Amino acid sequence: MTILASESTIANKNDPHKERMRAIAYNLDMLFPGVYIWWGLLVLKFGGHEPDDSPHRYPGSIDSRVGFAIVFPGYKIFTTYKGSYDPR
Repeated sequence: MTILASESTIANKNDPHKERMRAIAYNLDMLFPGVYIWWGLLVLKFGGHEPDDSPHRYPGSIDSRVGFAIVFPGYKIFTTYKGSYDPR
């Protein structure tokens, strides 16, 4: 079985900033404990995991230029981001 990647997915692999934002979206979506901060091109991630792209690549991303999120064990999340993780 072959899975075809869209052009935007291929473009994300070549853009380190979009990959870091995708990693934060993955961690917030999966509620992995950690502290996540993004401000323009600065992206800090303390805790969490790298996106699991098996069997399918995680498509989500964060569309906000500035934000903060903290996920506690026990699935408590506090974040400034109120958008969707779905790709545009």
